[in-house]
Parts: sequence; structure tokens; C-alpha cells
Amino acid sequence: MKWLRGTSLAFDDADMPEAVWIKLIGTIPAVLWVVFAATVYFTLRGTVIQRLVPRLTAVRALGVEIELAGELLDRAQDESRTTVTAAARRAALGRLEHAADVLQGGRALWVDDHPEGNAPLVELFHAAGMHIDIALTTEEATPLFRRRSYDIIISDIDRDGDQQAGIKMLRLLEQYDIDAPVLIYTGSSDLERAVDRRVFAATTAPVELVHYVIDLMERARLGLL
Repeated sequence: MKWLRGTSLAFDDADMPEAVWIKLIGTIPAVLWVVFAATVYFTLRGTVIQRLVPRLTAVRALGVEIELAGELLDRAQDESRTTVTAAARRAALGRLEHAADVLQGGRALWVDDHPEGNAPLVELFHAAGMHIDIALTTEEATPLFRRRSYDIIISDIDRDGDQQAGIKMLRLLEQYDIDAPVLIYTGSSDLERAVDRRVFAATTAPVELVHYVIDLMERARLGLL
């Protein structure tokens, strides 16, 4: 016989209806599933968050802030004095929006004696999580590419009156066995001077440079460079 707490009523176990016992027993598997799910949740919660947060942060950098990327790209177009179609602009922004994981952590060396003209693009790549080192001359660039590893080297052609400064730097890269791919980004419309075995691509258009940088970073991530 058992007593109900706080009352003077008593009942025997035999008094409990058989249907109630069956119902209680039937709830046991459900309770066990709840306990199991809670255990899995609290066990994996930290790992899931650790993996998800960096990706969300990277996506937010260009995904949610794609309007800022568009403004920077438009400023770069103004600086370059080149024209771009609405379709080409959308295509570049579309790739940027989905390239967060590819660009995050990438390293580039940008050699140009007028870096102010590249400022919007540098800011854009920074927003994507890339690290950009700036050098004004080949002399400044040399200790950088000899000491550090870069995924990409971006260079102009003309520097300080030398119309072959960028091409001469390519020979220096070969001398020091630097195999980072080179992109030529120049305000000069004479891109024929940028044709060289060490040059991956050359352009005067910011939207094209964006595509080339993403192309090279994708290859770098796949170990194809």
C-alpha cells in the first residue's frame, strides 16, 4: 500500500489500471529518443558552430554586403576609365558573392607606382578576406616575394618612366625561382607589351581582374598552381 503525499488517501499498486501501465511503458522509447537527441546536440553543438561561423562570416563579407562590393567595383571602373556592361558587372559580383571560401586567406603582392588608383580593388579583395601587400617599385617588391609566399602577383607595366619595368620584374621572378602566377593590370591600352610566358593574363578592366583573381585562387585551392 502506498500513501499519496499530503493526503490521507491510500491505494494499492493493483488498483492502478492496466491501461495506465501500458501507456507509461509505451512512452519510454520516446523519452530515450529525447535524451539521445539532447546528448547529440550538446556534443556536436560546439563543432557545428566552429565550422559554420567562419563560413557565415565569409559569406557575410560579400554575400550580405554585396552592395558595398558593387560600390567598390564601380569606383574601380571610374579609376580605370574603362566601360563595362551591366551584364559583365553582374557576372563579376555574382562570382564574388560565391567566392568567399576561395578568396578567404589568399595572399597577393600588388606592384604599382600609383597604388591610389587600385585602392577600391584592394579594399574589395580585403573585404573578401585576402591579404594584399603593396609595393611601389620592383626594388620594394623583391624582398617581399623572396621572403613571403604569394598566391598571386599583380603588376603594372610602366613604372617611373620605364615602359618595361613590369616585364623586367618577370625575369627577376625567374631568377629567384618564384613561381607565383602574374596578372598584369595596367591603365595602358597597349596590352601587347604584356604578352610573356610568365603572365597568366593581362587586362585594363577591373571586372576582368576580379575574374582572373578568382580563377587563380580556385586553382590554388585545388593545388593546380
